[in-house]
Amino acid sequence: MTPAPIVVEVPGSRSDAINMMVRNKLTGLPVVRSSDGKLMGIVSRRDIFRKFDEDQLSLIMKKGCIVIGPDATIVEAAKILAEHRIHRLPVVEGGKLVGIVTPTDLLHEIRDMKTSITAEEAVKTTCVTAYEEEPLAYTVAAMRISDVSAVPVLDARGKLVGILTDRDLFSDQTEDAEAMLRLGIEDSKLAGYRNVLPLFYAATNRYAPDRKVKDYMVRDPMTVFKKTPLNDAAAAMIDNDFGQLPVHGTKDEIVGMIYDLDVLVALTGSSNDS
Repeated sequence: MTPAPIVVEVPGSRSDAINMMVRNKLTGLPVVRSSDGKLMGIVSRRDIFRKFDEDQLSLIMKKGCIVIGPDATIVEAAKILAEHRIHRLPVVEGGKLVGIVTPTDLLHEIRDMKTSITAEEAVKTTCVTAYEEEPLAYTVAAMRISDVSAVPVLDARGKLVGILTDRDLFSDQTEDAEAMLRLGIEDSKLAGYRNVLPLFYAATNRYAPDRKVKDYMVRDPMTVFKKTPLNDAAAAMIDNDFGQLPVHGTKDEIVGMIYDLDVLVALTGSSNDS
């Protein structure tokens, strides 16, 4: 686990959470009560932008979050993360927050192990794809409805030509003063604000109608072969700071997308065929 994790307090506001995330380059935080430090919930970037008109943190955060104890095994942690499709598992002892476990923490364990489970066997989610010539606004809406943070991008022949993630959107904008003002971001020099701008644009429908997927996608993305062992997939995710990788077959056809949560099956020992 990561001990003494960065937190945000209630009472608090949306801006408090966004500033803490941006300043520390995080996508989510435990929420604790200011009076006694008791864990009250979890808040993520997506939570904030799903309720963008709400300012009170207590009304935005997820309450009743799943927790784990410090003496639990990493297999137990992996099962909870994978089964509930969550990216933050608070570690609680004596009613106090003492740490947090994320999929990335466990990927380091998987990287150093040997496993016969392959990328193809670990894919669990339906793969949502995008066409490189389609309007960006359409693709972002599809990503939001499908609750995915990344989509492989195909050309007119169905060939994989790119990947679009929520962190890639608007990466060509170095500053958006109006957006940052509405988000309550205090320091315009912080690089991490670019990770929340895509969600701001999604929440406020401020996409340029003439922009296409190909204008923002990462071309020729890193992929893994469908028979790639999960320890190698974990290593690629860690080395490149990726939360997902496209999976291809013997003819370079797209097979699906594997996410960090899917890779945890290497620890739990059960694939999508079980």
